Amino acid sequence: MTVSFSAIQPGLKLADQVARQLEARIRAGNLQPGQKLPTEAELVQQLEVSRTVVREAVSQLKSRNLVESRQGSGVFVKAAGIEPLDFEGLPAAGRNALIQITEVRRALEAEVAELAARRRSEEDMQRIHDAESALAEAVRLGRDGVEEDMAFHRSIAQASGNPFLISTLDYLSQFLRGAMRITRANEARREDFGKAVEREHHSIVLAIEAGDPKAARKAAATHMGNAIDRIHRADASFWEQDGERLARDILAAKP
Repeated sequence: MTVSFSAIQPGLKLADQVARQLEARIRAGNLQPGQKLPTEAELVQQLEVSRTVVREAVSQLKSRNLVESRQGSGVFVKAAGIEPLDFEGLPAAGRNALIQITEVRRALEAEVAELAARRRSEEDMQRIHDAESALAEAVRLGRDGVEEDMAFHRSIAQASGNPFLISTLDYLSQFLRGAMRITRANEARREDFGKAVEREHHSIVLAIEAGDPKAARKAAATHMGNAIDRIHRADASFWEQDGERLARDILAAKP
């Protein structure tokens, strides 16, 4: 079976792009286990990159246990294992990266809020109220409120009683913090955005306090959906100044 590749475009590190394209073909089954990779010369021609780039990309695939070299025969595809969670290897694509990360948050935060409404204790509710108040105070004092916003959502995660969800959110926080810095910077530019966020947060709190899982899930999903809408509605000047630069840096975070 002949597998064709697309020429690499300028932008991200070339070897990373080549490795990602090859890996996608392997995981999609276009390159089967035991099949020989196209020769170095063929990849150079199709991808329009140098031999050095191809060699580095293949080296990346070897480190991921996706291919193996056979003395005198070439490089062959191995059976792809389960792909690890690797946000660091994803491309930072400006506004699109911000929206995609917020979509991840929407899925997680909706589940977290529903579970919190089912399981919250009086101690949990006090922690959530305190976090909501701390966020309001940060805004009143003119701070960006990023850390307080993170603490607010984490207090709800704690109330869910699911340590795996909490650990997942803690891991993602290195990326979510960057995304939240951009969304809050955008929201701070418009009074209506800021007030909407405050109302949405309070709706989540009221639903959790009322012990209404369905309403809590809806409130959290609506909040994240509106956050995406506010990203789309950010004016051009925001992206021309700080927004796009910050968005490109989201996935540059390291654990």
